Amino acid sequence: MADYRDRKIIIIGMGVTGLSCVDFFLSQGVTPRVMDTRILPPGLDKLPQQIEHYTGGLNKAWLRTADLIVASPGIALVHPALNQAAQEGIEIIGDIELFCREVQVPIIAITGSNGKSTVTTLLGEMARDAGWQVNVCGNIGLPALRVLKLPSQLYVLELSSFQLEITFSLKAAAATILNVTADHMDRYPLGIQQYRAAKLRIYENAQVCVVNADDARTMPVQGMDTRCISFGIKCADYSLNSEQGTTCLYVNGEKVLNTKDMKLIGQHNYTNALAALALADAVALPRASSLAVLSNFNGLAHRFQLVYESNGVRWINDSKATNVGSTQAALNALEVKGNLWLLLGGDGKSADFSPLARYVQDEKVRLYCFGRDGNVLAALRTDNHAVRTETMKEAMVLIALQVQPGDIVLLSSACASLDQFLNFEQRGECFAQLAKELG
Repeated sequence: MADYRDRKIIIIGMGVTGLSCVDFFLSQGVTPRVMDTRILPPGLDKLPQQIEHYTGGLNKAWLRTADLIVASPGIALVHPALNQAAQEGIEIIGDIELFCREVQVPIIAITGSNGKSTVTTLLGEMARDAGWQVNVCGNIGLPALRVLKLPSQLYVLELSSFQLEITFSLKAAAATILNVTADHMDRYPLGIQQYRAAKLRIYENAQVCVVNADDARTMPVQGMDTRCISFGIKCADYSLNSEQGTTCLYVNGEKVLNTKDMKLIGQHNYTNALAALALADAVALPRASSLAVLSNFNGLAHRFQLVYESNGVRWINDSKATNVGSTQAALNALEVKGNLWLLLGGDGKSADFSPLARYVQDEKVRLYCFGRDGNVLAALRTDNHAVRTETMKEAMVLIALQVQPGDIVLLSSACASLDQFLNFEQRGECFAQLAKELG
């Protein structure tokens, strides 16, 4: 446990995470200063009166006097003020680093471009089913510092690449990178390898590394070693195999669960299940509890979720697909008898959309694109048979007039939602409501 007394501490970013950092330091007998680039950041009204704060930018004079900066993952380390502070030798960390310095029980750490919320939630449910005291936090649920003093035998952390960049003391009992596909390229000007390097930090000091045998970018830099366990479609310790027309989960060649007995659907969800099972086994969670959860788990809201079905038409909400890789996973999981009405659009975060091109050329795919990057997405259809609308609602109204029994309407946008919505949840809720009204 670290001692922060007599240190001059600056917290950058308010909201629930920033406030959790303020409370943490106050409990340590330290009064930090707080700043935020927003003029009226969320949580400003909840800031204790004794806390000095600065909004609408970064106070460079304050930063120069600091000897510890706790930065929100939402602010890039290349920000000139942070870059200058780093050059002057000022320590810059995040709330997860504060958490890791204090925690005394095992941690399962999960990152990846796609699927991490599903796997994180599965691990939490597996531990609860086994009767363990578990807290799920990080990039999902409560900020990590909020649960630090709660009774716990296990922490399950979902971690973003931004959080990992400013975390140094993580020593996970088991850690995984589920996959690495292009995402947040607006934050990683050097490309996907820079993004991957941030993800790879999760393996440092981990006791067990759970790697995706089908994605070389998830391998540790030094390659597979004795810490590594693999999951994947075929050639892996935890694998998928088909027998007599059915697909089953296998562990070291032994069948443990038929996917027909699972409520989750789609190959991407089956590989998520394998990763979760490998992580659970690594920390000795009872296998019976893990398999029970895999059998009964319905999936997360806004993640490949059937929200409405009528007249033989299924409307699927995959609003959490905020990058290209996630949309590819959704398209690979689909079985469509009729036409696929695919909704793409939003803020692509400087992503390369070209990997989606092969999915949208089929005559049965009807492509509807909206939002900030709608024109770029519509250009994926080489015969120009793509419809461009300003909003998702406009596209759905047009689609509803044309769908036939056997069709699927899929929102799997490959983009962030912030150009037109508060978040992906609001976009998904809007899609679900419109599906029920129009369908």
